[in-house]
Amino acid sequence: MNRHLISAADLSLDDAVAILDTAEEFATLAERPIPKLPTLRGRTVVNLFYEDSTRTRISFEAAAKRLSADVINFSAKGSSVAKGESLKDTALTLQAMGADAVVIRHGSSGAPHRLAGWVRGSVVNAGDGTHEHPTQALLDAFTMRRRLGRLDGLRVTIVGDILHSRVARSNVWLLRTLGAQVTLVAPPTLLPVAVDGWPAAVSYDFSSVLPDSDVVMMLRVQHERMSDAYFPSVREYSRRYGLDGDRMALLPDHAIVMHPGPMNRGVEIAADVADSPRSTIVEQVTNGVSVRMAVLYLLLSGSREPAEPAVATTGGLAPAGERAMSAAAAEAGL
Repeated sequence: MNRHLISAADLSLDDAVAILDTAEEFATLAERPIPKLPTLRGRTVVNLFYEDSTRTRISFEAAAKRLSADVINFSAKGSSVAKGESLKDTALTLQAMGADAVVIRHGSSGAPHRLAGWVRGSVVNAGDGTHEHPTQALLDAFTMRRRLGRLDGLRVTIVGDILHSRVARSNVWLLRTLGAQVTLVAPPTLLPVAVDGWPAAVSYDFSSVLPDSDVVMMLRVQHERMSDAYFPSVREYSRRYGLDGDRMALLPDHAIVMHPGPMNRGVEIAADVADSPRSTIVEQVTNGVSVRMAVLYLLLSGSREPAEPAVATTGGLAPAGERAMSAAAAEAGL
């Protein structure tokens, strides 16, 4: 596993499986009276968010705190960034403060890659422009595996604003690595020009692909990233590409419905579908904490010599999930 997590395409099959297996072990932590481990005690994680995000920022904060790391939340609003400070100068400031990991969300594609060249710690991409959002793809894969028992051979249909979706990009690359088959469904205007080069099939007929889908992932239309009209009307878009009860009835009985959030109820997904037992939307939020704990643990646990021998036995960036938990439990005296 690399020192940074910037793109889902950077993850090998072994890397991805190690993260998912480690997340599975960390998921049991929530069942304890005190859901906390001392694994990253003494490390500092900075959440550097240039874009608003409730789910992702809180999820990373919860993940770092459950591993006992110190957390600094940095928002562009009300900071020196608002006064014109560059990303590089902000990065150097964080480096001077001793940040072991920087979790960055930025409106410009490629910002995490640039940041990785300026800091000594690990960089985790929490969403950059219309590029990628790798931890969202990991938590989606984790949710699929928990619900359906496997990833290899799964037929995953991703529907909606593919053009502006970093979630779709990361999912396509990660799911290909994990052996799933992905089909993208969207109006032609909401597909990237280079989509033919993606490892995914493309369809414009939503209803026709549903009977062969194990997973349907709905994406919202990102109006904030649009400067032109990409479809005639919201009503027309919902009629052709929205998931309602009638369309859900076309799915196999075992199929699940996903959404990265936030949702536009009544547009890409009907309220009764979002709240149905087949929906994993709330589970995805819960699973996000476990997956991000796994990412931070695997990136940081071997990045420098720990103070406690029990943690040192975990052996760097490639331990399986059970080793992560057993080492942390030994340190905690459990």
